[in-house]
Amino acid sequence: MTKELENVTKIEEDTQKDKYLTFIIGKEVYGIEIKFVTEIIGIQQITEVPELPNYIKGIINLRGKIIPVMDIRLRFKKEAREYNDRTCIVVVEINDVFVGLIVDSVAEVVGISENDIVPPPDTSIGFNNRYIKGIGKIGEDVKLLIDCNMLLNDEECENLAMIS
Repeated sequence: MTKELENVTKIEEDTQKDKYLTFIIGKEVYGIEIKFVTEIIGIQQITEVPELPNYIKGIINLRGKIIPVMDIRLRFKKEAREYNDRTCIVVVEINDVFVGLIVDSVAEVVGISENDIVPPPDTSIGFNNRYIKGIGKIGEDVKLLIDCNMLLNDEECENLAMIS
């Protein structure tokens, strides 16, 4: 890699550092590192694919690219909800696989420094949520920060790569 290209890459990484796209599921506000997000689109026609887990709602055609979509509510074992005009699909790239994450609504992009992030509660005391990598504090508010790499295991990534 040339020195110029290295510098451009470093600048891009610096502008995304500590930035999170926040979205709402029920009453909770979640954050996802902006570096994983490729775009945000409104809910659209989803084609169901047989024999997928219930949280994978199907596939969409996004400008000629087939993208599997996951309902985050169902992935987090929350009750299903009708989609409405606030429902969005956040397209992310996880392990070279593009996946649409269906969320109740998108909030905003916020900066959360590492100093304002605390680890989730200890799993030995009954809190076991592999999807949460930390809890971001912004004033009096908290954001549950999602570990994108944990949303899909290797096998799920491989299976979704085959249908996209």
